[in-house]
Amino acid sequence: MNNNIFKSQFQYVDHTGGLQPMQSFAFDDMFCELTGKEALPNIIRTWIHDHVIILGIHDSRLPYLDEGIQFLNDQGYGAIVRNSGGLGVVLDRGVLNISLIFKGDITFSIDQGYEYMLELIREMFKDYEVQIEAKEIKHSYCPGSYDLSIDNQKFAGISQRRVKGGVAVQIYLCVEGSGSERAALMKKFYEVAKQQEITKFDYPNIDPTCMASLSELLGETLTVQDVMFKLLFALKDLGATLSNNEMTDSDWTLYNNYFERMVERNQKIYKGGDTNA
Repeated sequence: MNNNIFKSQFQYVDHTGGLQPMQSFAFDDMFCELTGKEALPNIIRTWIHDHVIILGIHDSRLPYLDEGIQFLNDQGYGAIVRNSGGLGVVLDRGVLNISLIFKGDITFSIDQGYEYMLELIREMFKDYEVQIEAKEIKHSYCPGSYDLSIDNQKFAGISQRRVKGGVAVQIYLCVEGSGSERAALMKKFYEVAKQQEITKFDYPNIDPTCMASLSELLGETLTVQDVMFKLLFALKDLGATLSNNEMTDSDWTLYNNYFERMVERNQKIYKGGDTNA
């Protein structure tokens, strides 16, 4: 695998505190556009959001979506619809999100973007005697061909977003807590939001036992902070040079535009429920 993307300068952006979910997706779109224009170097961004379900576009078409969102609210979770692919995922303080953002023209394959993220995650956990596989875990929530698993139990999912010449590969890593409890929450959400109706889209039949956290899989009490350190060390080992830069006024203007689009997207999709935006 070609490591060239990592043998370059990366701006590290730590957004693990203080942001709301819609802001995160607006920031990734902004960084995508700026990286695509070569106004910024590659970006590595970490982010955390507590007790929110990030839904996909297909989720927004569930026949009883309002009831499903009300169920999530009753469990203490907000919900928003993201602007990248996939289905619903659970975010809380034990889930670390990483965005890998770089320039990519129309000839750059989708799978190659996923392979970059896979390489990074494997580098982060190379000291453990486990095999991290990339394959679909069919009965997980948000199943996809680049689900990451150990012994057929999924701990991470990857999505991808492209904006004006930039590529954002986004991953959630279930680090702490119970993966099966998160999966059970999503299973109940689909039961409430679908209610046995026949739909054009095939929503997942979730088996909570096929999902776990890294702490459970590695038999070690890992924290999100531990994994953030592993990320920074892995980037350096892969040849990256890390920097921090301040946003300019024009950057903030671009961010505000993308944030407004996220708000409008969610206002159009459903009327009720707490978006935790």
